[in-house]
Amino acid sequence: PGAELRALHAELLAGTGPDPAPPALPTQAAQAVHRPAPGNLPARLTSFVGRESDIDAIGADLSASRLVTLLGPGGAGKTRLSMEAAEAVRDTAPDGAWLAELAPVDDPDAVPQAVLTAIGARETVLHGAGVEGVRAVSDRWGDPVERLVEHCGRRRMLIILDNCEHVVDAAARLAERLLADCPHLTVLATSREPLGVPGELLRPVEPLPEPVALRLLGHRGAAARPGFTVTDDPEACAEICHRLDGLPLAIELAAARLRMLTPRQIADRLDDRFRLLTSGSRTVLPRQQTLRAVVDWSWDLLDADERDVLGKLSVFAGGCDLAAAEAVCGPVALDALGSLVDKSLVVAAPSAGAGMRYRLLETVAEYATERLDESGERATAERAHLTYYRELARTTDPLLRGPRQREAIDRIQMEYENLRTALRHAVDLRDEQEGLCMVLSLIWYWQMRDQRLEVRAWCEEVMALGPDPFTDPVRRAEPVWERCTDTPPPLTGEVLAEARRGLHLAHLACMDTDLEAWQSPAARDKLTVITEVYRPGLPQTCRSPGMLWWFAEMLANGVERLPEITDATVRTCRETPGYEWELAGALQTRANLLANRATWAGDAARDADEALEIYQRLGDEWGLAEALSARGEAHERKGMSREAAADYEGAMAHAEHLGARAQMAVLGARLGNVLMEAGEQERGERLLREVVHELDGRHSEAMPVARLHLASWLLVTGRTGEARVQLRLLREEFVLARFVVFDAMILAQEAWLDAEEGHSARSLDSARRALALAGDPLCDVVVPQMPTVCLTVAALALALVDDGARAADAARCLGASVALMPEGHLRPRVEQHAYDRTEARIREVLGETAFRAAYAEGGGLSLAEATALV
Repeated sequence: PGAELRALHAELLAGTGPDPAPPALPTQAAQAVHRPAPGNLPARLTSFVGRESDIDAIGADLSASRLVTLLGPGGAGKTRLSMEAAEAVRDTAPDGAWLAELAPVDDPDAVPQAVLTAIGARETVLHGAGVEGVRAVSDRWGDPVERLVEHCGRRRMLIILDNCEHVVDAAARLAERLLADCPHLTVLATSREPLGVPGELLRPVEPLPEPVALRLLGHRGAAARPGFTVTDDPEACAEICHRLDGLPLAIELAAARLRMLTPRQIADRLDDRFRLLTSGSRTVLPRQQTLRAVVDWSWDLLDADERDVLGKLSVFAGGCDLAAAEAVCGPVALDALGSLVDKSLVVAAPSAGAGMRYRLLETVAEYATERLDESGERATAERAHLTYYRELARTTDPLLRGPRQREAIDRIQMEYENLRTALRHAVDLRDEQEGLCMVLSLIWYWQMRDQRLEVRAWCEEVMALGPDPFTDPVRRAEPVWERCTDTPPPLTGEVLAEARRGLHLAHLACMDTDLEAWQSPAARDKLTVITEVYRPGLPQTCRSPGMLWWFAEMLANGVERLPEITDATVRTCRETPGYEWELAGALQTRANLLANRATWAGDAARDADEALEIYQRLGDEWGLAEALSARGEAHERKGMSREAAADYEGAMAHAEHLGARAQMAVLGARLGNVLMEAGEQERGERLLREVVHELDGRHSEAMPVARLHLASWLLVTGRTGEARVQLRLLREEFVLARFVVFDAMILAQEAWLDAEEGHSARSLDSARRALALAGDPLCDVVVPQMPTVCLTVAALALALVDDGARAADAARCLGASVALMPEGHLRPRVEQHAYDRTEARIREVLGETAFRAAYAEGGGLSLAEATALV
């Protein structure tokens, strides 16, 4: 054998002799027993949850490209996903799927050796090499790259380069060389940033969607605490998954805490998630054992500019665009953002019509917030954020009144969380000027979106930063022609004074849900001062919020001066150049008031038509919807139900185009009611039910309107049980039930319902309370017929009492309800039904002669005298 070996050696050196015959392959069954699939993928210790579709997608990627990189933030599950994908495609790599873990590699030059060690390539097989080739190989014998090339050259194999981000350049060079010289090799990399090699196919590893995240939490939670399921507390479990951004590692760390905490306890402690989530597996890498270690790993790989930008990005809420990032983070933002996106620390996604938008996952944001605090740069970043979004609000507000209205609405909606955060910065800094500018810039948007609770809350916050402009001694308002937000802060002189007044007026207009707050002596004094500070026709009262001073006038003195105030406003708008939009608003407001007041001079439909023409010319769809609604209300009050329905439908089309859901709901409630008046009862009822269903449990002006109209119709059609349910839900669920107008209407309907069911005492009690509210100034404006409706219902309740004298009083109340009806008011179908039902009942009890006599007596009573009968 020694001689034979020397001869074979000589032949090999000379490049002669036959190629060695391949060994005989064992049978397939023997392979399965004696030759396991090559590779070094670790055995599964836990089942894989939630990435089945991703595995299929990665398999398709590996068929399309020889280099696929899984990109994602720390804890997204890239390593596990890469191994599962490799298992799924093993049949395409008969020479094995090999995992090269690069996380422990500190020196980039050591990357090739780490890969070589991982695949076990300790010897080189040469095919067809001559003497010179052997000598050249011998010279390169110590180069791990060359050894890898030689080992992988003819093999069909898959190499996973795991955790490349900290040695990304070295990993990229190695991958490029191997792919160039090894035609049958495929590389699957995991990294927090791309390798940047030609032909690389990137596969982002997104956070788990909520259903999959819940599955993972349930599976890992059951392993930590046997018997646990997410149905134990679905709300808390969903909150955990959402606030942890669907990151598998974070969810698994949270699941481990279920050994000692409930889901709700975990959810409530996620503001301090880095202390909470520290119970990772001892067998994984140290940087994967706690949530902080995961993010620390990424932070340590950043340069100074990247750390600075990442920290400052934490002051944003809901993401930002490039302009905002540059304003807050400085000139390095563009380059740093690109790098942070590549490193999976910033999520970039296109937004409709606004370029790319950048955001932080909540876990990254919390970590970046801590780092920003440590740097001492928080105050500077928050001030820059406040300045940028104050200007965004200030310059976007004028666009809400014209052809770019939808664009402006979309912009404010997209940036709304940032705008609220900027307002919070202003309040925390006690910067009254910034707060005034922001609130006044958002007032019209809030009004368009029916966000009165938001207005009320922010007005109260900013009012506390400055003096009350409506205190004695009275300082009369001087004309202010410009908007208080035409220029950025600081404001001075009369403009500052008007800004403060406007803030308080906006707050006053939102207090219609809590009018009891204005019954104290101090509040009544303030209302009086407001009426003395302003006079009809001032330019600032031609627009919101200055125009809202009439609300104080109404609460303090009733409705008598409202015609004078609205006429003066219209006159000023006509005489002032550039006040076209203000003129349309003044005409629309006057149309709304005139629709309920036939005795006031003017024509509601004519005012609405003129407002409609102006809004059409200006391209203001919101205004078009409001003007059509005002005209519809005027038609409705005249009994022109078909015309009113057409106007409401036209208004809904404009509101729908703007995405104005609150406005759509109000219009839908009005349309449903008027359709029933027009004889389309089935369609009208269906529309009212749709509005109620859509708004169930939500704060909206439309909800009480829809429920009241629906309850009335149910009463008319004898469905008293359903009607009572609607009224009960209205009282239980809706805050505006405290609004005096709705409270009076609910009481009147409850009185009618009780009368229909024979509960006379309870009906009378509700009728008395409704009458007490019906004289409120706000009721007088919105539903001037309210006292007569209450008298009709009270008459029905009195007729139920087994007492002839009370039946006579019932007839007197009914007579008074007709005599006191506001001029021009036409009873809608529901009111007419109540009247007819009441008259028939009283005639039955009293007889015709006694009824006529008592009815006639009632026609001569004042409202106070008729109320006294009840």
